[in-house]
Amino acid sequence: MDSFSPAAGRRVLITGADGFLGRTVVAALAALPGIDGVIALDVREVPAARRIAGVTYEVQDVRDPALAALVGRHAIDAVVHLASIVTPGAGSTREFEYSVDVLGTRNVLEACVAHGVRHIVVSSSGAAYGYHADNPAWIDENDALRGNQSFAYADHKRLVEEMLAEYRVEHPELRQTVLRIGTILGRTVRNQITALFDKPRILAIRGSDSPFVFIWDEDVTGCIVHAITSGRAGCFNVAGDGALTLPQIAALLRKPLLTLPAPLLRLALAVGSRLGVSRYGPEQLDFLRYRPVLGNQRLKSEFGYVPKKTSLEAFMAYKAARGDVLH
Repeated sequence: MDSFSPAAGRRVLITGADGFLGRTVVAALAALPGIDGVIALDVREVPAARRIAGVTYEVQDVRDPALAALVGRHAIDAVVHLASIVTPGAGSTREFEYSVDVLGTRNVLEACVAHGVRHIVVSSSGAAYGYHADNPAWIDENDALRGNQSFAYADHKRLVEEMLAEYRVEHPELRQTVLRIGTILGRTVRNQITALFDKPRILAIRGSDSPFVFIWDEDVTGCIVHAITSGRAGCFNVAGDGALTLPQIAALLRKPLLTLPAPLLRLALAVGSRLGVSRYGPEQLDFLRYRPVLGNQRLKSEFGYVPKKTSLEAFMAYKAARGDVLH
């Protein structure tokens, strides 16, 4: 958890650079004094309209062994690893998602070690803790990373974190900043969580308030920039202060709360999945009712970043940006 003083003239590589988060990180790092080069890497060509002057854009799959040569060619000394499958597209398979999330991360780490990269910042997730009935009310960074085998994203984040722990032991020269990010909200964020808020009624499960911790997208970018500029190593939960329950969210949206018993909802999800009318199966029940609630004390006291928005403020800013869509 110690820090060091990064040398001026750092050359930073960002994977997943043309994703929602990657674009803001590239822009923020490109604007920093003392950064000698920003190399934006994505699996697809970045359109000219989205390119930033002074940034070097590279087309590269994080699974490709040729990544190591690219890291060496650009004399990279810091990597921000964002590439992962958050919301699988139509026709995606578990095998493909594993190859990107887990094998891709291993390839990035091997490239870092091979070419003397000093620091890697990894976007992990609160999902690595898993969705479990016995999760503590507030999860600390020392709590077990259990994931869920039934949720590809949570399972893969757990596997990636286990790999990172091995590398911390075997390759201590590669400093790691691991950010376990909560539910991201922003003016243009669209994902399976925000889809729940778009519906005419807010779905809840009887006996569970399903608290959400939110983090504003600009704060996530701020944490990544802080990691690069400070060199602070360690594993940190990234979330705003406080949490919002589904009844509170329904009240803020002025929408009715539809509360269903768990067995009924499980049956509905099973039938919908079997008939092909829903992409979600009965395993999604735990995703909603046993959400990991991330404590952010270490983020503030040890990492040195205080989110500018609380969970409530992030949600209200998201609601204001969405306007009539949420009504």
